[in-house]
Amino acid sequence: MATVHHHEAPVAEQLHLSGKAQRTFYTIIGAGILVLIIGIVVALFSKSGHNPAGVSPMVDATHDADAHDHGSVLGRRILVSLWHSNVFFIGVSVVGTVFMAIQYVAYAGWSVIVKRINEALSAWLIPGAVLLAVLFLYDALVAHQIFHWTTPGIMDPKSANYDHIIAGKKGFLTTGFYLVRMVSYLIIWIVFSRKLRQLSLEEDRMGGTYYFHKSIVAAAMFLVLFAVTSSMSAWDWVMSVDVHWFSTMFGWYVFASWWVSGIAATTLTAIFLKQAGYLRFLNANHFHDLGKLMFGFSIFWTYVWFSQFMLIWYANLPEEAVYFNQRLGGFNGSYTWIFYFNLVINFGFPFLALMTRDAKRQMIIMKIVCIAILVGHWSDFYLMFMPGTLQGNNGFLIEIGIAMIFLGSFLVLMTRRLAEASLVPVNHPFVEESVHHTT
Repeated sequence: MATVHHHEAPVAEQLHLSGKAQRTFYTIIGAGILVLIIGIVVALFSKSGHNPAGVSPMVDATHDADAHDHGSVLGRRILVSLWHSNVFFIGVSVVGTVFMAIQYVAYAGWSVIVKRINEALSAWLIPGAVLLAVLFLYDALVAHQIFHWTTPGIMDPKSANYDHIIAGKKGFLTTGFYLVRMVSYLIIWIVFSRKLRQLSLEEDRMGGTYYFHKSIVAAAMFLVLFAVTSSMSAWDWVMSVDVHWFSTMFGWYVFASWWVSGIAATTLTAIFLKQAGYLRFLNANHFHDLGKLMFGFSIFWTYVWFSQFMLIWYANLPEEAVYFNQRLGGFNGSYTWIFYFNLVINFGFPFLALMTRDAKRQMIIMKIVCIAILVGHWSDFYLMFMPGTLQGNNGFLIEIGIAMIFLGSFLVLMTRRLAEASLVPVNHPFVEESVHHTT
């Protein structure tokens, strides 16, 4: 990959979406629908409509009994899978804005060339937010399949469903308060993503440094709010699925998974654009820095993962250890292999593949690692959601089909956003620094 010569000036580049690219995205959606249908058929004709041994004491008899019914299990799988993939893609989406905001407050210049990709990632936030709210309301008011604490009577001492541990969390886990929190997080993320995008487009149009300084202020405000809302969203959207269990490190754990996935998505998009003939000022030095971020934060994710696991294992308290007992040997070992696969694909593979300087500068290696990280962290969220909701009635066809539908839809919206403006923010004060970036 040739380094850009210093006499070249950055020029605007417009993405033209080819019919072939758009057909590819819709093909992914179509293939996802097909896989989903096959998964539903397989589930209907399988004999797995029972709860195997090893069911966690965290789940009460009423909740367990539902799993004996094929229709209930199938409906639960579809609902949980929709929640799982949507939470993952919302995280990847907002990390685009977080990454951009960090670059602003750090006065970083090297990343300007991929800034428009960061802006485009947030295109999923609005449809993702609407779907998340609809799924939660359906589960809280009708299904009670994802969040056990929404079961009627669960916090009422006079009810047969009463659970004193869940009742102790009544002040926080109420449908109304939960919905207010969810809407608040998503509005904050959407408003600041749109604000930074608008300032960026105005900067393109008007030039000068006025919009750059306004962007820094907006970015700083967003990062403070995101620091709080990202952890709280992790408690609400992920940890409250296993409502009897909690971890004080869980907010960091979910953020680490989202964060490295977002960097991988940014890098992968940059590679595809480069290979399609766009972003001609993007060079090996930029990929090197993106590779260092993926390498470093894969290690950070592992550090948080190990810290959480080691402290719970060492303390050996039943109310804490049950979370890992479910994932290591529980439900007849349904999740054991995924537990270890998670470590290999999210730590072992990126660590070894990106260890050398040359590897971070080769697009083919970077592309493979990016895909592995995205698949790996999607499976990480799978492992967070499935044992607490489906117990041993888990599967993959339905889940992969739904993930493909989300992926195709995400790509349609992201590429449309990319095509709306120049791929290079030509009037950004640091664009020259980014064009001539060397490491």
